Amino acid sequence: MYGELHGKVAVITGAATGLGLAISLRYILEGMNVVGDYVGTLPDELADAEKKHPDRVKFVEADVSDEKQVEGLAQTAIDTFGTIDVWVNNAGIEKACHTAEMPFEDWKNVLAVNLDGVFLGSREALKHFTANKKKGTIINMSSVHQQIPWPTFAHYAASKGATEMFTKTIALEYADQGIRANCIAPGAINTPINAKKFSDPKQLAQTESMVPMGTIGKPQDIANAAAFLASDEASYITGTTLFVDGGMTLYPSFQYGAG
Repeated sequence: MYGELHGKVAVITGAATGLGLAISLRYILEGMNVVGDYVGTLPDELADAEKKHPDRVKFVEADVSDEKQVEGLAQTAIDTFGTIDVWVNNAGIEKACHTAEMPFEDWKNVLAVNLDGVFLGSREALKHFTANKKKGTIINMSSVHQQIPWPTFAHYAASKGATEMFTKTIALEYADQGIRANCIAPGAINTPINAKKFSDPKQLAQTESMVPMGTIGKPQDIANAAAFLASDEASYITGTTLFVDGGMTLYPSFQYGAG
């Protein structure tokens, strides 16, 4: 737990499922004021949290690829809690397709959520931080696939590679104002988007064989990283990527001296 996070205001995109849900619940546990966006149905965990902490938790429906809706999300946080201290761009989508057969609409949809959403959220955070001389924090959800190629997911990998360089760029651009920007790059995490794959013992074993630590990660592992990067413990860290991947990016085929 990080005592200095108590009372801080965080905006979290894609808060309703998987990693965003875990980050939201961890930030609420830290005593933070949380504004999260969701698409579709608000999960019971967040609805219960909103009822339990009506003075510091608010969730709104918003599409992160829509400029006006992201602006509205930021304004909701400011109107409700007076400020923004941490902005987590977590919302993301993926859809497998061979690149030669990929519809342009699929390409545009993935880039709209995964990259435009990161830009729009970061821009709103930066506008607020600079206007109020606030040493705020931006955390962008990347992936091991900012580094590892992923056939049939060219749009997803492209969006994550771009997210890394975008994050480095804004980190450098605003470092002299005390504003920090970092990525978290999850590896294989047991989230709803992976539930079907990991329910197949063969696919689960295959994925585990690609992780040197031999296990699939939990959403809480990512939430722990998000709490750390938002805290004062990370006050001298900016423009970097924190890989939370059990070693997946360490060329696991070489693990036992092969090659």
